[in-house]
Amino acid sequence: MNGPEIHLSIAPGLRLFVAAAYRTRNAPLLTDGSSSLGHVVESLGIPLTEAGRLLVDGRDVPPSHVPGPGETVEVLPVERPQRVPGAPLRFLLDVHLGTLARRLRLLGVDAAYESEDIGDAALAQLSAAERRVLLSRDRGLLRRRELWAGAYVYSDRPDEQVRDVLGRFAPPLAPWTRCTACNGPLQDAEKETVEDRLEHGTRRTYDVFAQCAACGRVYWRGAHHERLQAFVDEAMREFAA
Repeated sequence: MNGPEIHLSIAPGLRLFVAAAYRTRNAPLLTDGSSSLGHVVESLGIPLTEAGRLLVDGRDVPPSHVPGPGETVEVLPVERPQRVPGAPLRFLLDVHLGTLARRLRLLGVDAAYESEDIGDAALAQLSAAERRVLLSRDRGLLRRRELWAGAYVYSDRPDEQVRDVLGRFAPPLAPWTRCTACNGPLQDAEKETVEDRLEHGTRRTYDVFAQCAACGRVYWRGAHHERLQAFVDEAMREFAA
């Protein structure tokens, strides 16, 4: 770029996306004089899913604004909680976020997950077709034009990922209502109707069961229940409305 120079200030939470030269306030940046501010922001490495308000000389502008010489541009992060208009709040997670998907489902959050790599274009198209917020740590995927809505997952640690998503989107929580394997709804099940799916020790020890209406998987309060309940209790204390 060799056109007008602007002065760029990136919010601290977004600086991980940009080169070191643009992590200070009022960093100079040469533009081409014709590209939109949205394009400029993306060319720096910031997915537009992560950019909130764009300010030029202190006033809000849309991503379509073309920066002029000497303008001071501020790029702010999305406000939290972030509202997603026009559809029930649902998520789609890429192949690398399986643990996050299972934990969200445990809390009753609608979290579809692709266990195989179907490709960026297909994921973005699925997001649009089902109107799901695509969660990913792949910045390039979040720049796909087919995408309906998306969000970058900032941590690679599942506990922090859960807190990030719940804090950002504030989805309604309904623990123990979704299948952690397939995302389908759980329903109470009589022991007699699921006995053929149980090991002998489970049949002898447990009497309360739930079953996924989609895949048929059976659930009961087994050896790991206390650990899972502690996770659910902590999430509910911090994030339940």
